[in-house]
Amino acid sequence: MTAFGWLKGGDDAALAKSNYEGRESATDRAARLRMANHRIRVHRDGDAAGTEPRRRLFGRN
Repeated sequence: MTAFGWLKGGDDAALAKSNYEGRESATDRAARLRMANHRIRVHRDGDAAGTEPRRRLFGRN
């Protein structure tokens, strides 16, 4: 791969297999972090998660 090979584009699937074999994709990383944060939230809030309205920082005028 040349220094500016990414400018001309190409076969992304082949590039992923050749250059990034064994690495976690950005999509997989985001899904893993989303699931981890969900588990943390469920353990912290339990069944009450999302049912109580959030408090406002300032009152309404």
